Amino acid sequence: MMHDLIFGGNSTDRNNVFKLQKRAIRLITNSSNRTSCHRLFKTLGILPLQSQYILSLALFVSKNMEIFTPNSDIHTKNTRNKCNLFLPQTRLTKYQKGVYFAGIKIFNYLPENIKKLSDNTNIFKRELKKFL
Repeated sequence: MMHDLIFGGNSTDRNNVFKLQKRAIRLITNSSNRTSCHRLFKTLGILPLQSQYILSLALFVSKNMEIFTPNSDIHTKNTRNKCNLFLPQTRLTKYQKGVYFAGIKIFNYLPENIKKLSDNTNIFKRELKKFL
C-alpha cells in the first residue's frame, strides 16, 4: 500500500481506500463491521492511510533535505521557527497539493524533537512511526 502513496495519498479517492483498509483489517482480525478499527490498527502495528501518507511525505523531506530551504537561511534573526522549512508563496492549488509543498507543511508541523532526527533516516522513521 505504500507504493506511490506520496503521489496519490492526497487524491479524492483516499476515503474509499481508507474504507477498504479498515475492511481488510476487520477481515484479518475476524471482527464485526461495527468494530472500531482504532484499536485494531494499534494491535496489528499498522498505520492508517492518513498516517502512512504523513510518514511518506516526511521521509521524502528528510531524504531530500538539500532541495529545501530552512527558515534560518532566509531570516537573519534567531526566531522560534528557525528549524522549520521555508514555505514558498504560491496561488496554484495544484502546486499546493503537490509533494514539495505538502511535504514542507507536514514537516513544519512535526514536533521539534522529531525534526532534529531528520539527519538519520532510520531513527527519524522509527520515532515518527511511534508518534503517528
